[in-house]
Amino acid sequence: MVTPNPTAAPPARLTAADRELLLLLLSTPTAGPLETGATGPVRLREAQSAYASAAAALGLTVVHHGPADTAELLRPGVPAAVREAAADPRFLACQPSMVLRLGPRRPRRATVMCNVHLDTVAGGGPVSFDGTRFHGRGAIDAKGPAVALLAGIRAARRAAPELGRDVSVLVQLVAGEEGGAMGVFGTRPLVEQGWVGRLNVFCEPTGLRVLPRSTAAMTARLRVEGEDGIDDDPGAGHNATVLLGHLAQHLAAELPQHAVDGQVCVAGLHTGTMHNKVYGSGHLLLNLSYGSRAAADSLEAALTREVRSGIEGFRARFADRATFARTARDAERIVHLDWLKRGLPALRTDDPWTEDLLLRRAGLTPWPTDAPAFTCDAIWLDGVPGTSTVVFGPGDLGANRAHAEGEFADLADLDAYAGGIAALLVAFARHHPRENDR
Repeated sequence: MVTPNPTAAPPARLTAADRELLLLLLSTPTAGPLETGATGPVRLREAQSAYASAAAALGLTVVHHGPADTAELLRPGVPAAVREAAADPRFLACQPSMVLRLGPRRPRRATVMCNVHLDTVAGGGPVSFDGTRFHGRGAIDAKGPAVALLAGIRAARRAAPELGRDVSVLVQLVAGEEGGAMGVFGTRPLVEQGWVGRLNVFCEPTGLRVLPRSTAAMTARLRVEGEDGIDDDPGAGHNATVLLGHLAQHLAAELPQHAVDGQVCVAGLHTGTMHNKVYGSGHLLLNLSYGSRAAADSLEAALTREVRSGIEGFRARFADRATFARTARDAERIVHLDWLKRGLPALRTDDPWTEDLLLRRAGLTPWPTDAPAFTCDAIWLDGVPGTSTVVFGPGDLGANRAHAEGEFADLADLDAYAGGIAALLVAFARHHPRENDR
């Protein structure tokens, strides 16, 4: 047992050049086709190149830059939305990933990898910096953390000359983290190509706490395929709006108790937009996160049961009401459950060495054991031999309005994150496993 004694690391703060880089990145549109519908420019390659130019001043070199192979999109676990979008040959071409490396290629035990995504969700707002706070899409998720990562590497190099000599640092700048792509054409191929380390850090907002796990998510779709009707005779057709609305409320009330280590998100519901028509078809989406394969299997089974229960409840409530009697009678026949995304791994790191390195030697703060995790690309390190993986970043996804209008990152938080990265890297440089370690 090591007595807590955080690794001494020099202060790590964003320089004027770092702040300019972040403003440049925030001004560069990098939302992918899954977010924009292929209607806007995707300048991800340009953003990655700008980042690489800044990183070159620290000694990092580009060792990989390009899109995934199209074969990646034919593999199990690829979300349906990705498969559909990839019919356009420009889909992958405009979404490359990049890997930077500090120092020569070293064995995995002497390598630390940091993963950060420069793609964003769509929307955002005007880009600005008032001296203390950055605004703009990606400020906290995750262009701000990406720039703070460079500041942390700079400070760590000053304190530990072993970095870049005895220890290599990899930086993955990935595409396909947002838009529901789940890293299938960004992080997963890079991991499988071996661009990983003994320690792997995913730069996502955790409030500067070390999170040793990541949930995965599956997306279910409830479809109603019935017959339309008109407003003058609403009972003649099937009312998908009322049926799906009933099922949405039932699942919102009953399904969360089965998500023991994840969340239930009752999401998009669509039937139509007209006021003078009864829509007989429509769909309801649910996003279900989980922390283990067993939990996913249990949640899938619970969803099937609760859909059946919801249909029975609808039939009992509306069977004797003329307007909805046909819908109630046929509900079991016209409701279908299918999956747009499932079968993805979840991550849980249980490694005493990692805990000792990050919490004791680097002096970082642990994620509360009773707080739920969230989903990110860290799932692709699950089960990779000789690795341990954590999620660690500044800010909070909700409080900093990631994915919402007004997204921001405070300079103080980015500076603090740079300091945390510096402490982490110095601790790894001095205490990484040696060749004769067992």
